[in-house]
Amino acid sequence: MAKSFLHAFSSESAKRAEREAVSVIPSDDYNRRLEILDDFEQAGISWLWATDADGRLVYLSEKAAENLNKPIKELLSVPLISLFENDPDNPDEKSDRPFKYHLSKRSKINDLVVRRVPETLGSKDRPTWWLISGHPKFDDSGNFQGYRGNAKDVTVEYQHKLKESRMAEFDSLTGLANRHRMDSRLNGMLAAFKAANRSCAIMMLDLDRFKQVNDTMGHAAGDELLKQVAKRMRGIIGDSGEIGRLGGDEFQVIIPDLDDRGKLGELAEKIVKTVSQPYPIDDKSATIGTSIGIAIAPYDGVEKDELVRSSDLALYAAKNSGRGQFRFFSANLKNEEEERRVLVEDLRDALVNDQVELHYQPVVRTDDHMIVGFEALMRWVHPERGGVSPAVFIPIAEELNLINQLGEWALRRACMDALQWPKSVRVAVNVSAVQFANSGFPEIVMNALAASGLEPERLELELTESVFMGDSETIDNTFRILKELGVRLALDDFGTGYSSLSYLRSAPFDKIKVDKSFVDSCTQKDKNSAKIIAAIVGLSEALGMETTVEGVEAFDQFEVVCSKGARYIQGWIYSKALKLEEIEEKLGSGEFRIEPDGPELYRPDRRTVFRRIGAIHEDHRYEVVMRDLSKSGARFEGMLGVPLGTKLVLDLGAGQLVVCTVIRSNEAVLAVEFETPLVSDGAGGLCTRHRVSPYDLCVAGMPLAALPPGNYPITHDASQPRSKPKFMQVNPTGS
Repeated sequence: MAKSFLHAFSSESAKRAEREAVSVIPSDDYNRRLEILDDFEQAGISWLWATDADGRLVYLSEKAAENLNKPIKELLSVPLISLFENDPDNPDEKSDRPFKYHLSKRSKINDLVVRRVPETLGSKDRPTWWLISGHPKFDDSGNFQGYRGNAKDVTVEYQHKLKESRMAEFDSLTGLANRHRMDSRLNGMLAAFKAANRSCAIMMLDLDRFKQVNDTMGHAAGDELLKQVAKRMRGIIGDSGEIGRLGGDEFQVIIPDLDDRGKLGELAEKIVKTVSQPYPIDDKSATIGTSIGIAIAPYDGVEKDELVRSSDLALYAAKNSGRGQFRFFSANLKNEEEERRVLVEDLRDALVNDQVELHYQPVVRTDDHMIVGFEALMRWVHPERGGVSPAVFIPIAEELNLINQLGEWALRRACMDALQWPKSVRVAVNVSAVQFANSGFPEIVMNALAASGLEPERLELELTESVFMGDSETIDNTFRILKELGVRLALDDFGTGYSSLSYLRSAPFDKIKVDKSFVDSCTQKDKNSAKIIAAIVGLSEALGMETTVEGVEAFDQFEVVCSKGARYIQGWIYSKALKLEEIEEKLGSGEFRIEPDGPELYRPDRRTVFRRIGAIHEDHRYEVVMRDLSKSGARFEGMLGVPLGTKLVLDLGAGQLVVCTVIRSNEAVLAVEFETPLVSDGAGGLCTRHRVSPYDLCVAGMPLAALPPGNYPITHDASQPRSKPKFMQVNPTGS
């Protein structure tokens, strides 16, 4: 065996010299040399291998062939590169240069860890790692003859190193990357992307209501929930990015080469919806949510700390806006953290000073437009801020343990107010999951009814799927007591969770409320929303329940939902929420009847705005005031004499530049259509998919003189002649 190895090491030109050398080397020395090589191979200290100039094996130690579980004759003439490859999980930075690269460059190989190619493994084979070294051999004329080298099996040591590396970089509970790995990955990625001018997005997430799962179901259930969340997120992100658990219920996602805020928003919405579906844990069901903050390099930061800070602020804003949302970073978010702190303090004062009040939105029967009930909706009128959305202050009340106090007040006030309406009119009050989990909640309901004298059947409690999180025995007992009291129960936001049907089977609901999201898209032919509404109405009737359809605003929606069997509607087409005195003024002592009134067609994306923007034409920038904004276009005022078909670029600020065409003109008021539609910014507004550096626009042909003030890589040559402006700028009306 050793003799064949010696010959494998020799080129044709060298074989003659070897034979001559052998003839002069004493036979005892030559045999001793062969014996030492044989002993070396048999001892397994290291194996020997050799390739020809084409990279095919011409020699391999028998022990090495046994390690590969193949006869030597099957391995000889096989390309070495087909047997081994670099391990992508190799924690050893010394081995970053690919094995294939070394062989192609005919460079020396020093202690390189390679992995057996998985496709070559048989059913009985185990994964194998070799530590391999070798040097290229050339003849006297400089012709490459192949490699000569040695190798040994390092599988046990290497797997141990992999395990240690994984423990250092991965979360032991979920298997996701830990904070150390995510920081390292982000630092390395941003450093590399700066030079290549590439983008990188990060999403910061934390779980809403996770603490409640831990508190009510135990830490073991919380751990299981985190593992299921990680699995769902892996299913969404796949290979497009890396997911990490930073600790507790905080997660981070790094997505390279993506700055399209439309795609990022869609991905964030998918994560929110998927994470928010119920989780089966120990024969129970847990429901949580998530909020997401998104920041994009280089626009929101070019260093790790800066980008992470931006995503944290965006996450904070998403939670502050009502949770279950995503939010992109923008410069005006920097003060929201301090504002929230002040808001928390103000909420305590608001409860003491009666700043929180109830408004009532009618629920109307479609047959005769008679009001059958009102939903009580909390409104906080801040003395300085004005109206504060319930989506903002209800989560704060839950965090401060004020929700039970707030909920009890709402129940008592709603029952008292309902006494002023006809006995045929009910009042509905929303109940949070935190309230419902309180063992004393049924007593609070009893006390509110007793104090007001309201008949129990006139009180309706609106619940969401989140009330089913927690101890099922306590939940069942609460449902039983409430039904014995005679109050009505409604399941709100129906159709947005996986387990709604099981809830209908197990809980004694009297009503189902169809979520507004189905109504928003029910007139679109490419959606199934109208069919879903029809199915929910049919299911409700089969179960002997009522159905109320929420969020109807226009007559085209009204016609669709009525055609699908809706008998009760709650939406702006009848009325927005009214103060108690407004109900008395509007309806007086007469019939509680409202005629529908609204636009013919539903326009979900049109928003009334009033802010200054820039309109760029050729090398001139005009200051104008935007009046309306939608995904597909805008209306603004401030330019005279602009013909239809004129191409403009609108500067919406923060690098948002939109190419558009003038489609309508009425003196100084212009309507334009966007070349690329805007997308949701996660906060109820709109933004461009991409942000463009003004300098990039200049490179594309837009002179710097037309661009807004800023720091640009080059300085505009003021001596360059500019064309005369083609349009007249005027002051907008009322500005």
